[in-house]
Amino acid sequence: MKSARLWDIFCKVIDNYGDIGVCWRLAADLASRGQRVRLWVDKPDALAWMAPGALEGRWPGIQVLARKDALSEPVTVAAQEPADVWIEGFGCDVPFELVAYRFGRGRAGSARASRSPIWIDLEYLTAETYAERSHGLPSPVMQGPASGHTKFFLYPGFSGATGGLLREADLCARQSRFDRSAWLLNQGVRWSGERLVSLFCYEPAMLPQLLEQLRKNERPTRLLVTHGRAASAVRHVLHGQEQAHLADFWASEQLAVTLLPRLSQTDFDHLLWSCDLNFVRGEDSLVRAIWAGKAFVWQIYPQHDEAHHAKLQAFLDAMRAPPSWRAFHWSWNGIGQQALAQPDLAAWAAAVAKAGDWLRQRPDLTTGLLEFVKREQPGTE
Repeated sequence: MKSARLWDIFCKVIDNYGDIGVCWRLAADLASRGQRVRLWVDKPDALAWMAPGALEGRWPGIQVLARKDALSEPVTVAAQEPADVWIEGFGCDVPFELVAYRFGRGRAGSARASRSPIWIDLEYLTAETYAERSHGLPSPVMQGPASGHTKFFLYPGFSGATGGLLREADLCARQSRFDRSAWLLNQGVRWSGERLVSLFCYEPAMLPQLLEQLRKNERPTRLLVTHGRAASAVRHVLHGQEQAHLADFWASEQLAVTLLPRLSQTDFDHLLWSCDLNFVRGEDSLVRAIWAGKAFVWQIYPQHDEAHHAKLQAFLDAMRAPPSWRAFHWSWNGIGQQALAQPDLAAWAAAVAKAGDWLRQRPDLTTGLLEFVKREQPGTE
């Protein structure tokens, strides 16, 4: 009888929790499809709020393990069932001790241990053309205990020549059942029909302009600010206003600012579904903003060599962004000297909806991974 595969996903939290955010969504999606997953992560504490119950083992099919155990406790490594698949999230190497055990003394004594795992380096999301050229390429291991074995590079992406985007099978059904008013009330937000804008960002230089623009807009706006760097940035801009640096709520005639608590991944999705305009950052929230189907603005992670300029351009091209959306992105990301234009929410939302339609016609990332592994390792599901 065929059995579910066992997947090891390795994650190293560098900053901002984007790494663990993507790795957890992948783990949860695999588990929802009947797979078994071990998530090895160096800083698992973020899962306490990102995925409540994960650390206590309350997510069926998922086991969270501290990556340090693989580095410092050979007994722990030896007790683990050999995995069918290894996934290095964003180049996070499999700990040497695990490699040595799997390809050295640990190879004997188990049917699973007698064959190599399908070894995948899951790369960062990009719309740049090199993702299509590099997706699926093998990479022979030239040294160490695994010498002679092969890794494969898999790239998420926006075209059919890449691995696709993370998208749960029940996502559309959950969105159709979502009650915005009830969710907002549960968050302590008393919504009375004003425009809703979410803010998940780093520290954009254009933030003061955005707040001033919202404050002067004819339509009242409620800005829902996520916990962490976004809230700190807003507090810094509003410092000197009435108790802005202390209170969780600030209001002018046309703009109300509400600072939110930490949100689980599920509630972060709900936030994006609730708002008319979403400001997002990094990789995970970008994909969730696309599936939300609302107008959004992406703050790309800045790189010192300005490589993010080309990455942003490629993304906007892939989304077939209208000129006003492109211009706002350039300004929001500090590229050029243009002031922020007024958002054209109707045009931006239409572009997002159109892009979402054709992206849903492509296989999602988890489906692509399952099919790739099945080709490389037949015999289990």
